[in-house]
Amino acid sequence: MKFQLYQWGDFMSKLKNEILRDVGMLARCVQTMSDIKYRKLKLQKGQFTFLTRICEHPGINLICLSNILKVDKTTTTKAVQKLIKDEYVRREQAPDDKRSWKIFPANKALAIYPCIIHEENSYIETCLNGFNQEEKEMACFLFRKMRENIEREWKHLRS
Repeated sequence: MKFQLYQWGDFMSKLKNEILRDVGMLARCVQTMSDIKYRKLKLQKGQFTFLTRICEHPGINLICLSNILKVDKTTTTKAVQKLIKDEYVRREQAPDDKRSWKIFPANKALAIYPCIIHEENSYIETCLNGFNQEEKEMACFLFRKMRENIEREWKHLRS
């Protein structure tokens, strides 16, 4: 890959659209607000995302969890180990493959899951404030389509 050197002022004229920057800012704002709220529950940075997916997919394995969240297996392993240590999740050996483990939400996770979903819904409402129903549906449709488009590239690069 060859890189071309640009003058400082050239950058903005070369960028076709700022949508990825906006999406990134949106994601970081929600992540930061969530991390602050969930600190009292001893959930560290971003762990609530792992916790919600485990609650939504009881018995999931690390590879599937990594794929759902689009993170590497090392990140998933570290997050799950911390959640196990803090008694939010438990792991069980897969009955069909003794080398494989399945992850389940513990009662502690199931107790706070509704609170996390309530917060997530609150963030969604804030993000979509002032949108009419058609705009809300269109935003969801367009973001899903963008995710599906980039997901194909992500899968290709990982293979």
